Amino acid sequence: MSQADEFWMSKCLNLAKRGAGFVSPNPLVGAVIVRNGKKISEGYHEQYGGPHAEVNAINQAVAKKKSLAGATLYVNLEPCFHFGKTPPCVDAVLKHGISRVVIATKDPNPLVAGKSIQKLKKNGVTCSVGILKDEATHLNEKFFSFIKKNIPFIALKAAQTKDGFIAKPDGKSKWITNTQSRKYVHQLRNEYDAVLVGANTVLRDNPELTVRAIKGRNPIRVIVDGKLSVSSTANVLNSKALTIVYTSKKKSSVFRKKIKTIENKGIVVVQMDTKDGSINVKDIINDLGKRQIASILVEGGQQIYSSFLNAGVVDKIYLFTAKKKFGNGLKTFANNSKRITVVKYSQKKFGTDVLEELYVKRSIQRLV
Repeated sequence: MSQADEFWMSKCLNLAKRGAGFVSPNPLVGAVIVRNGKKISEGYHEQYGGPHAEVNAINQAVAKKKSLAGATLYVNLEPCFHFGKTPPCVDAVLKHGISRVVIATKDPNPLVAGKSIQKLKKNGVTCSVGILKDEATHLNEKFFSFIKKNIPFIALKAAQTKDGFIAKPDGKSKWITNTQSRKYVHQLRNEYDAVLVGANTVLRDNPELTVRAIKGRNPIRVIVDGKLSVSSTANVLNSKALTIVYTSKKKSSVFRKKIKTIENKGIVVVQMDTKDGSINVKDIINDLGKRQIASILVEGGQQIYSSFLNAGVVDKIYLFTAKKKFGNGLKTFANNSKRITVVKYSQKKFGTDVLEELYVKRSIQRLV
C-alpha cells in the first residue's frame, strides 16, 4: 500500500457517494484511472440499471481520446464478472489494456466473489486488494448486508430529549431536535431504500416521510398497521412516494372496503398473519427483502423500536439527543425492549444536538 494508492482510493470513495439514493440495491462505486501519477478520467455508478463506475471512467477517457494502455484503475469494489443490467466490467477493463487494478474490497455477491480478480490476474493484470478496506466496507454496509442475508439492512432512528424521552405524556413530540438535525434526517431518508413507522406515529404526527429539506429522492414508505387504524387521508397515503401498508388478515366487509379505498390511491396493502394481534417483524422484513428493498430506516415509534429490537434484526442506531428535557413522558425504548450491546462508531454535533451512530455488536460480527 502506498500513499498514492490511498489518495486515489479516497477519491473513488468520494465519487461513489454521489450515487447514494439512486443505485440501490446495487452498491455505491467510484472509479479513477491514473497514469504516471496523473488522473486520466473518473466515473461513478450514477443510476440503477445504468453503466457502472469503471465503464463511465473508461468512456470518459475514450471521449477525451486518452489511451488507457498501461494505466492503473482504482475502484472501491471488485469489477462485476457477470451479465446483469450491463455487461461485465472486467471485460471492459481487459479490452482497454489497463495494466493494474487497485481494489478496496472484493464483491460478496456469489456471482462475482473474487472471480473478476482471478480473471484479471490470469490475463496479466496486476491486482492490489484491500486499500482503504474498512472505509469501503462502511460505505457499502447496506449492500454487503443485503447480499449476505437477503433481508434489508435495518437502522433505527430516534430523536430524544436529554432525559431520554421521545414524546410528552400526551404523545406530542414536535419538535425535539433542531432544524440542522432534521435536515440530516432527510439526508438519511435519501440514502435508505425505505422508511418504516408504526400506526401510532402516523396517528399522532401525521408525517409525510418524504425528502424535503435537501435535494434527493423519496424513500419507499412502510407503515405497520395491524388494525388498519390509519386514516385513508393520512399524509403517508398521498401520491408523493410509493407506500406499503402491512396489516392483519381480516375478512370483515368494513376492513375489505377500507383496503380497497387505500389501494385505489396506489398504495400497496399486504395482509399478514398475526400472533396476539401483532404482525411478526421478521415476516415483514422477509417480504421487503423479496421486493429488493435493501435497507430500511425505522423512524418510530416506541412500540416499533421494541418490536425490531426484540426480533434481533437491528443493525444500526442513529440516536439524536437534544439539550431540552421533558421530565416525564414516553421513553425512547420501552421496558420490554431487548437489551443489546452497541459499539459507538461516530458522534456528530448539530448545534446543541448530538448524534451518536451506533452499531449492534451482533450485526458487526455477522458482517465480518
